Amino acid sequence: MSFSSLALDKSLTDAVKALGYDQPTPIQQQAIPAILANKDIMAGAQTGTGKTAAFALPILQRLSENIPAQRPIRALVLTPTRELAQQVYKSFVSYAENTELNIAVAYGGVSIKPQIEAIEQGADILIATPGRLLDHIVNGSVLLIHLETIVFDEADRMLDMGFKDEIDRILNRLPPKRQTLLFSATFDDAIFKLSKTLLNDPELIEVSERNTAATKVEQIVYTVDSDRKRELTSFLIGSKNWQQVLIFTRTKLGADELAKEMSKDGIKTQSIHGDKSQGARDKALAEFKAGKTRALVATDVAARGIDISDLRYVINYELPYIAEDYIHRIGRTGRAGNEGLAISLMSPSETWLLEAVEKVLDTRLMQQWLPGYEPDLTKTDPPARKNTLGQQKKHGRQKAFGDNSKAKLNKPHKSRKR
Repeated sequence: MSFSSLALDKSLTDAVKALGYDQPTPIQQQAIPAILANKDIMAGAQTGTGKTAAFALPILQRLSENIPAQRPIRALVLTPTRELAQQVYKSFVSYAENTELNIAVAYGGVSIKPQIEAIEQGADILIATPGRLLDHIVNGSVLLIHLETIVFDEADRMLDMGFKDEIDRILNRLPPKRQTLLFSATFDDAIFKLSKTLLNDPELIEVSERNTAATKVEQIVYTVDSDRKRELTSFLIGSKNWQQVLIFTRTKLGADELAKEMSKDGIKTQSIHGDKSQGARDKALAEFKAGKTRALVATDVAARGIDISDLRYVINYELPYIAEDYIHRIGRTGRAGNEGLAISLMSPSETWLLEAVEKVLDTRLMQQWLPGYEPDLTKTDPPARKNTLGQQKKHGRQKAFGDNSKAKLNKPHKSRKR
């Protein structure tokens, strides 16, 4: 199947082709026709499946067919984090290159004035975080009375971050007659409850088994004492000469402390989390992508918007308390057909966290000790399965449609036809 077979306009298929993609992924094959048919959808799509293009392309197609002179906001994409908002904005700009649609982005942590200017110049599509969108609504810079389509991207993460009240307030501002698209990496009772509020006779789309990790990612668990995790992390990166390593911690303080100590070990490391200013986060991420920083330590929320197609290494310095977050973490690597390696460091007292992850994955993970870093089992109870070597299940996966753009943020994007 080709993109042209999905009844997309040549301006869009040319943009897709220019980005190097010829065939749509499963989520795109199913979602694009449904969205073009003006259906509400509830889609289960994980990171790296090409979900952004799955809703961006049909939205661009429909809005391009009739562009009003006053350019009101007709499509809204809500994202849980500013990093993801930036990423989705860049994707829309790339796909809209050959159209006449204007796209704007709004998120917190930066001045609201440039965002207001961009919106007032005429934004057909707005990508926003819930909190900043409400700021614009209260200020009167955003009116949604002409809205045709709204997208909830990573809806599960929005609920996890406590945005339910903001979502309810936004819903009160929307016209009752609209198309609603809900995308979520996981489905649980909270998501199904939300869907009943948002959606009207939706089409359910699931392209793969829920809660599965990318099969191109090798997953290894090292059992090590907590007070030697930092030493082992620096050893792995240094001895194997790994570049661009994304490391996850559970807390912001832990991220800062680990980055500081690893830098002392001679590995240039920065941290990224919600307490950092937007400028500091952008700078840290840019230096990491450019290879100026060898390792980046992140919390789960801050990492959601990180999109590096060729990232090869992820280290779970601490296993997450929410088992599903493990999937999101290792989904940062093994993308766009590339192979990846996910290392998890587990102290003997954290065995229960690993068991929770394995329950979600429905598989046993390879667990081993590294010579010289064996845990001292006299200090604590031994791991329940200290010698287990799990054989991971195999799941099919296609190359994901990438998101690439050099567009500047906080400036109105005016696409042009060629």
